[in-house]
Amino acid sequence: AQCPHDIKNIKGEANLLKWNNTRVPPVGHFGACCPEMDIWEANSRATAYTPHPCSELGLTRCEGLVCGDRDKGEGYSGICDKEGCDFNSYRNGVKSFYGEGANFAVDTSKPMTVVTQFLTHDGTDTGDLSEVKRFYMQDGKVIENSEATILGPNAGNSITDEFCSNQKAKFGDRNDFAAKGAMKQMGEALDHGMVLVLS
Repeated sequence: AQCPHDIKNIKGEANLLKWNNTRVPPVGHFGACCPEMDIWEANSRATAYTPHPCSELGLTRCEGLVCGDRDKGEGYSGICDKEGCDFNSYRNGVKSFYGEGANFAVDTSKPMTVVTQFLTHDGTDTGDLSEVKRFYMQDGKVIENSEATILGPNAGNSITDEFCSNQKAKFGDRNDFAAKGAMKQMGEALDHGMVLVLS
């Protein structure tokens, strides 16, 4: 979703035009855009999961405004939601949910299983994506994701279009997630097929 310009080969074509070796990393004229679903961005102190829909499905070779280059001030002009809609317990008001030690609901000093569920509006495999849920299993117990207390009562503990709209409003962020198709578009990207990357 970040549409990087440092990809050397995009859709079978070399990215040689205006290749700049002096930049770190080196970059070319074209960018590579695709929807991104961050399943688990985490270390021992913080965790988030974040859908980043794009208005185009699959890999798109971009140039100019379509790339939405942030360093040119064009981040919202592109086809992808660069910021995404994240669920981070600490940022959402629960500072004692995830971290190292017994004082946290999820103790990162111990083994855990992270579960992510993709739910549709009608409960079928062919329905529109409407919610992405997260929970943890540790020491034989299921630990539900924390509530987004910063958004007020009954704000929920999962990513939905309503959660994203409320979170963007609370933090004064532009809702590019909705502009790029929100949960429905993210679901279509998942149906289209995505590549699992571990780093």
